[in-house]
Parts: sequence; C-alpha cells; structure tokens
Amino acid sequence: MRVATFNILNGRNASDDHVSLDVFRAAVASLDADVLALQEVDRNQPRSGHADLTAAAADAMGAVDHRFVAALSGSPGATWIAATGSEQPDAAAYGIALLSRHPVVAWEVIRLPTLHTPVPMWFRGSRLPTFVRDEPRVAVAALVDAPGGPLTVANTHLSFVPWWGRRQLHSLARSLSGLGRPLVLAGDLNMVPERAAAITGMRSLVTAPTFPVQSPHEQLDHVLSGDAWPRAAGEARQLPISDHRALVVDLTG
Repeated sequence: MRVATFNILNGRNASDDHVSLDVFRAAVASLDADVLALQEVDRNQPRSGHADLTAAAADAMGAVDHRFVAALSGSPGATWIAATGSEQPDAAAYGIALLSRHPVVAWEVIRLPTLHTPVPMWFRGSRLPTFVRDEPRVAVAALVDAPGGPLTVANTHLSFVPWWGRRQLHSLARSLSGLGRPLVLAGDLNMVPERAAAITGMRSLVTAPTFPVQSPHEQLDHVLSGDAWPRAAGEARQLPISDHRALVVDLTG
C-alpha cells in the first residue's frame, strides 16, 4: 500500500513557473500512489489554465475516489475569501485534495482554527518583524477500503506561522482521535518531524528533507502514524513541478 504526499505549488513547473497539465499528470503518475495527499491545489484558477487539478490527478493515477476541499474561494489578485464548503462545484477555489485507488467508505472534512489578524514574523537577515497574514486551513480524512483492511488517511496543509501551526496540529489530532484505526496523517505540516511527533504522538514513517526542492535541507512534508507497521519504507522524490519534493512511503502489514 503506497501513500504519498505532495505540495504541488498549483502544478507549476520548477523551471519556468508554467503549468503544463501533461507534465503535472506525468508527475502524479510517476508516484504510483494508492492514496495521494495533495496541497496547494487549484480549481478553475487562471494561473493554472482554469483546470481542475484534482480531476487531472485522479485521471493520472487511476483514482476511483477523490475529494477536493477548498480552503479559499475566489482567485488571487481578485477576491480571496474563506471557503465554507457550500461553493459551487465549478467555482474558482484553492485548497487540498485526497485521492484513492481504492474505494472510500466515508469522508470527514475538518476546518482548522483560523488566524484572523496579522502577526509579526522575523525573517533571516531582517532586524525588524514583518507582519503577515495566514490563510484558512483545512483537513480531509478518508476511510479507505484497502486490500489489507480499512485504513484512515488524513491530509492537511498547516500554517507557516510556527506557533499557530502547532495549535492547528493539536486541534487536528484531537479531531482525528475519534476516527478509525489504523490512521495515517499526511501533508505539509510546516514543521520538523520531531515537533510533529511530539504534538501528535505519531512517528514519521519516512524521514527525508523535502524543501526546497533543489537542495532540500528541512522536512516540512510528512507521513505520520501512531500505529505499528511491520514494514514502512519511503523516500523524497524530486519531480519537474513544485518547490517541494514529494514524499512516498510503502506500507506492509
């Protein structure tokens, strides 16, 4: 059973910032994932050719079930508003997606705590803070009818504001505690493995730097589980799209 997570950067090519659906589909297909968690996913956005990237990924990997969950509704440069879940199926939006080659028995959408005001952040080389705004964040979980038995897989993309991302992960871990086991949490958590493990009580199934893509020196992307797998082997893969590497793990047992 292969689980992968990939922050796709709206499907943009690493070399020229262009979105080619052929390149995107080939990148997704190359992961050969049974369950795939995607972040920074566009739907009907001008910057990605008004494509439905979730549908394109589903076609590329042969997914039988998939779910796009919008975090933001609207288009960058025009009007972004927090998504509510009541948007029209073809509305312009941005968020996360979870796709599976095996049937999904049930879906769960979790909207995470939102940081409503700008907060100060100190960036390297600057003595003064920069006030930044974060976007709404969401998670989606699927109960997958996997060959080895039911498996719950969750996907999220947490805040880049460190202390707020930690709060969001605490909240998400509580929400996931009532879902079926075994449980795998995948996504761009914007924190190091040790911090993610301490908050969730889960362990990293694969440890490898994922960001930035060319010379990665930190792991922001994770596949975590609190359940014992007889064998779990994985790696980070550089693909021709995104500023992140994809993280892939093979689960046995």
